[in-house]
Amino acid sequence: MRKIISLLAIGFTLLTFKANAQSDTNDIINAFKQANVTTISNYFENLIDLTLPGKTEIKDISKSQAGIALKNFYEENGIKGFELASQREAGHIMYMAGKLTGQTKTYNITLLLKNKDSKHVITSIRIN
Repeated sequence: MRKIISLLAIGFTLLTFKANAQSDTNDIINAFKQANVTTISNYFENLIDLTLPGKTEIKDISKSQAGIALKNFYEENGIKGFELASQREAGHIMYMAGKLTGQTKTYNITLLLKNKDSKHVITSIRIN
């Protein structure tokens, strides 16, 4: 009986963890769909890699600098939406790909996230 209760407790804990992880990825996707850079940057790791069209990749840019750079990109290109194309997870790493919708152009975007303290954080953004 104790084994069954222990297994149920472990299973419930894992399901709760999975639900929380699912919730934050949905929040990230919704922030991109709403073009809400403030919410997006809340999910940045302290240092991230950022690549924007026509610019050299910046490695280990601070969370605040990356937020400013992404906000400028959104404003300059009139980014209004996001469409998720694929999402995969392996271990503690998640990969998302999609398209950002701008005023005159669409951009491919790839995100690399990692699970940190039971929450997904964005470690890399590549837009082209």
